[in-house]
Amino acid sequence: MVESIIEEIKENIEEIAKVKKKAKVVKTVPEEIVKILDEEENMDEIVEELTGEKLEKAAEEESKESSSIESKKKALLEKAAKLKKKMAENIPSVEELKEQVKAKKKSEMLIPLEEYVKAGIYLGTKVVTPDMKPFVYRRRADGLAIFNTDLIDEKLKEAIEFLSKFEAKDIILVCKRQAGWKVARMFSELTGIKVFTKKYPAGILTNTQLEDFFENELTIIADAWLDKNALKDTLDVHKKVLMICDTNNFSKGADQIIIGNNKSGKSLGVMFYLLARGYCKAKEMNKDIPDLDWWVGED
Repeated sequence: MVESIIEEIKENIEEIAKVKKKAKVVKTVPEEIVKILDEEENMDEIVEELTGEKLEKAAEEESKESSSIESKKKALLEKAAKLKKKMAENIPSVEELKEQVKAKKKSEMLIPLEEYVKAGIYLGTKVVTPDMKPFVYRRRADGLAIFNTDLIDEKLKEAIEFLSKFEAKDIILVCKRQAGWKVARMFSELTGIKVFTKKYPAGILTNTQLEDFFENELTIIADAWLDKNALKDTLDVHKKVLMICDTNNFSKGADQIIIGNNKSGKSLGVMFYLLARGYCKAKEMNKDIPDLDWWVGED
């Protein structure tokens, strides 16, 4: 900036010199102009002063300003480094975060993960349908598909919420598999939901001429393969379906599914225990629900 000012001054001095030269030619020059021109003779000294001490001073100031900026920049970088180090000390590693997430999931589960594992609820079959593939975690060496336990818990929570939207008088449970009879009957006793175990009476939901005709809003299907008649009747009358699906089941027709092993009495015991407990709580029914050990115990 200083250099540009000096250049401008030099240009002005050159202009003045030209004017003075012309003024010598002209005989009648006003005194005011002559005075101004005489005063401008000192401009060379001004330029010399600027290029000397003043220029040196200006350069020094500019240098100090630049030094100040560098100093501030250095201070900011040091501060940023300290903050980064502090954050690194407080932020957990990826592995630690994974462990924290796992711990949180475990604490929010309906029952401890160990109980799911003990009941074998995660064990599927060797057959995996396209509908169930998204819920399968892996296959064992023997070919059995393994359900993701986090998803099992998630689907049970959704099922409890879904089931709680209906009144007990509008729901039926169908469980033809003998391994589930004991827990299905206890579920019915606690919730007031009508249950069909050994045999589902054909047409009970569709034939209004039958004496035991029953008009429901929701049917709980324990296994779509064994309880296919109840599933067909429910779909024929356009009612809702809550279906327990193993890896070999199709979920077609279901409005809500529970995933897990529907072949084992212990596994079904866990499911019906959680459904009964969740339903009674949602409906504020004060029931004496047996402990989980009863539901997964042998007859």
